Amino acid sequence: MNRAFSKLFDPLQIGKVTIKNRIAMAPMATLGMTDSAGILAQRAIDYYVERAKGGVGLIITGAFKVEGDIDPIGKSRPIRLALSYPLGELSDSVHAFGTKIFVQLTAGLGRVAIPVMLHGKLVSASAIPSYWDPSTTCRELATEEVERIVKAFGSAVEIMVRAGVDGVELHGHEGYLFDQFTAAIWNRRTDRYGGDLKGRLTFPIEVLQEIKGRAGKDFPVQYRFGLKHYIKGLHAGALTGEEYVEAGRDIDEGLAMAKLLEQAGFDALHVDAGCYDSWYWAHPPIYQKHGCMVDMAAKVKEVVKIPVIAVGRLEIPELAEKVIEEGKADMVALGRGLLADPYWPIKVQEGRIEDIRPCLGCHDGCMGRMLDQNKPLSCAVNPATGREKLYELRPALKPKKVIVVGGGIAGMEAARVVATRGHKVTLYEKGSTLGGHLVEASVPDFKKDLERLNNWYQGQLRNLGVEIEFETEVTPELVERENLDVVFVATGSEPIIPDAPGIGKPHVVTCIDLLLGKKEAGESVVVVGAGLIGCETALWLAKQGKKVTIVEMLSEPLIATPPIPHANRVKLLFCFS
Repeated sequence: MNRAFSKLFDPLQIGKVTIKNRIAMAPMATLGMTDSAGILAQRAIDYYVERAKGGVGLIITGAFKVEGDIDPIGKSRPIRLALSYPLGELSDSVHAFGTKIFVQLTAGLGRVAIPVMLHGKLVSASAIPSYWDPSTTCRELATEEVERIVKAFGSAVEIMVRAGVDGVELHGHEGYLFDQFTAAIWNRRTDRYGGDLKGRLTFPIEVLQEIKGRAGKDFPVQYRFGLKHYIKGLHAGALTGEEYVEAGRDIDEGLAMAKLLEQAGFDALHVDAGCYDSWYWAHPPIYQKHGCMVDMAAKVKEVVKIPVIAVGRLEIPELAEKVIEEGKADMVALGRGLLADPYWPIKVQEGRIEDIRPCLGCHDGCMGRMLDQNKPLSCAVNPATGREKLYELRPALKPKKVIVVGGGIAGMEAARVVATRGHKVTLYEKGSTLGGHLVEASVPDFKKDLERLNNWYQGQLRNLGVEIEFETEVTPELVERENLDVVFVATGSEPIIPDAPGIGKPHVVTCIDLLLGKKEAGESVVVVGAGLIGCETALWLAKQGKKVTIVEMLSEPLIATPPIPHANRVKLLFCFS
């Protein structure tokens, strides 16, 4: 073991369950990896098992509903997942690698359900506006309906125990239904599930008691919640350091909540921040710093004795180790970091930090694929995520002589994959550096993760023995002379320059030339185009103190295709407000 990261690999107790290290896989939605009845497909089992093989100590699955009638999401009843053999197979499979598994269970989505997912009327703790369509008002759940949901958790957990699941996590964060009950901004009830904080916590605490009554007091139950919502009101998020009045849960109430949850008998607390109205907290994009919510976990750690799990862009190994070493949390949960590289734990343990494929915080392959493109979960930098068997790299039966034309990200990935399979690869780049558009894209201080990705690719190519020829243009004569088996053409893209009056004047520059330092901007800048590149360049210039105006032909910024994932779009726009 690499002693520099020894704290991450100390064992941890949650209730009576011993976890081999302090690294958890954070719960993430598995859309596209279950069938129409909510039963785990084989690709979901492969997906989780790959992370167990990678050395993670605890897997916390994506959320599954315990009933399908009261909160009318979809046409299936996802609790049938637990009635199927795949859950038992999943438990056995991850246990074979020494990994424990907790299933995250949810009471439902309530006001944040996407309208196309519904087959009935939206429900919530009270009659409040829908998040996605504020003109629609949610129906307040009746007392007896809440009681039915409580009982459904007990039935679900009995099945979990029989399937060999080690524990459960209640899905109490991000403004979902549990959160809607526990926060005064959404809960205006007058029955026992409303009122003061203690009353608003009745719902999750009754669920805890139901689970313990069915599964036994030693069956671990942890609760995930946001210590602070970071909202000024509905659809109005906030950031650290901003002067505003918290309209949701503030830190003082969050700490009081943590104490009450511990007193009620929860075995661990999984702490983040935010809600749908400030989604860039619960799903922090590249514009949020690494470890952006560690302070939330650290504050909770000061007031409770049960284990506390931290989350929020913690995939930098030195940062994760520091969180544990300094006692800010007992465990770190990695989400997208384990999508990008499922072998993160083993690589850290062996000291192979440079081999860890970095997450970009882009959401393109995970949340963006699932919500914007209606495609299964995957990862922009690791397309094998969610397709572990389909995209498994196996040794070639007959090695071939291959060249890759272009040293951008597409060319480097092609060369990496081909060389991994055992082929002889030469990469040709007509310039003097590798990385293509990654080079200029990583110039802004908030885009340095792209530089990490470029460095990772170059390191992988070196380790694989890929020959690289710089300042060489590939011609038909070269191809014929080398007697090749395969040629990959990955020559990249060039910016589209509109044919507009004055476009050739000296003060008109492309963002690429600007970012690469080939041209300079004056103190007053007009950026033409409010797509992702335009807005990010404008932010970079504004951070330098320049006066920036963005001109866009569409009605809003960041709405052109391909769609920008919601958390990224909202956070980037917030930077301009």
